[in-house]
Amino acid sequence: VKPYERMNLEELKESEDDFDEADRKAIEMYRQQRLQEWKSLQRMQKYGELREICGDQYVKEVTNAPEDVWVIIHLYRSSIPMCSLVNEHLSLLARKFPEVKFLKAIVNSCIQNYYDRCLPTILVYKTGEIKGRFIGVAECGGIYLKVEELEWKLAEVGAIETDLEENPKKDIINMVTLS
Repeated sequence: VKPYERMNLEELKESEDDFDEADRKAIEMYRQQRLQEWKSLQRMQKYGELREICGDQYVKEVTNAPEDVWVIIHLYRSSIPMCSLVNEHLSLLARKFPEVKFLKAIVNSCIQNYYDRCLPTILVYKTGEIKGRFIGVAECGGIYLKVEELEWKLAEVGAIETDLEENPKKDIINMVTLS
């Protein structure tokens, strides 16, 4: 018996007649399984970018997001350098984790009279509930924040599954605790 991989098109057509009902069912089951895997992958890769929303869209995009979707929203003001840095990092992370919905919104469009000292503000939602929040420069990681550090913070609250094996700020944390 010649394996199907080594057959040419004519040989495959001839051997097709040899398929019995069990073979046809097995092939159909395999086809259905692959189709489901493809659909699942398509669903998971639905986002992939940091999108801007306004306050009017907040409930629809954040609170009423599908239950199986993590939503990360950055409330920012463009005149604050740390907010620009966070936007850059979130943009990179959105491409790395396309199954997560990454959003940004100018703070005044969502919350009136929000204090600048509370910016940047990153809110993490799942099923319409806040699962994590990082308010202000210190909680967001400091002015020298690296994208890996932000990735670690988001993984700690469960929003993303990181391939990082340890906290990138571990050495700094250890130096502070040893002092």
